[in-house]
Parts: sequence; structure tokens; C-alpha cells
Amino acid sequence: MIGLLQRVSAARVEVDGETVAAIDAGLLVLIGVERGDTEAQANRLLERLLGYRIFADAEGRMNRSLREIEGGLLLVPQFTLAADTRKGMRPSFTPAAPPDEGERLFGYLLTQARQQHTPVAAGRFGAHMQVSLTNDGPVTFWLRSLPAEA
Repeated sequence: MIGLLQRVSAARVEVDGETVAAIDAGLLVLIGVERGDTEAQANRLLERLLGYRIFADAEGRMNRSLREIEGGLLLVPQFTLAADTRKGMRPSFTPAAPPDEGERLFGYLLTQARQQHTPVAAGRFGAHMQVSLTNDGPVTFWLRSLPAEA
């Protein structure tokens, strides 16, 4: 499972002109589900998202986590993160989980996130979304939870 996280001062998701999710300061995380991913990868990714120390402490160092700052978490499903781009001029989506499995695992991740943190918001799986954000820094990291890490 892949998480492309961005430290934001604000972010929101719109579907058909309607805001369906929004947060103030915190993390916007684009989520890609790969074939073979399980709840174990979702749990590990969530643990890292909530505990990853990328927010400034009193000395201005990245030393505080989302939990510590009590920031917002906005999860957005994005199957294109699982694309194979190693060759050619068109991505292959073979590594991505099938839609029903991707939706199931994204839903699982979202449920777990809401049980462990607040506030949590989410984009809509399978919808054409407009994602707006103000990247704070900019600070962006690519995290991947592999089966061997579980």
C-alpha cells in the first residue's frame, strides 16, 4: 500500500462542485492500493501516517507527528499511484489492486483511521475528484507498506 503524504495548511476534495471533505493543518494523503495488499499493510501505513514526525517542534525541526499536533488527516484514494511507469509512454495499472479490493482496503484504512484519530476526512473512491491543497513547506513524502513489513 502506498501513501503519498503532503503536509498541508489546508486541503479539500470536491466532487461535482460539492466539497465532500476538508481539513485545516495536517496531512493530505493520496492512497494507492496494490495487488496483494492486506489489512496488515493498511495498519502499518496508518501507524506511520499518524506517527511520522514531519511537523515542526519549538526549534523548527521536523520532530512532531500528526497525533502530537492533533492535525487533520485527509485520505484520498488514487489508484494511479500503483502504476508501473518503468517503460514506454503509457502507464500500466497491472500492479494496482482490482477496484473492489482497492475500495475494500481503502474503506478499512479509513475506518481504522477514524477509530484512532480525529479529525479524519476522505475523498470518494471511484469518483472524479478535484483536490485542492496548500502544501506547507513544501513537504511531501512517499511511504510504502510492503508485505514483508507487516
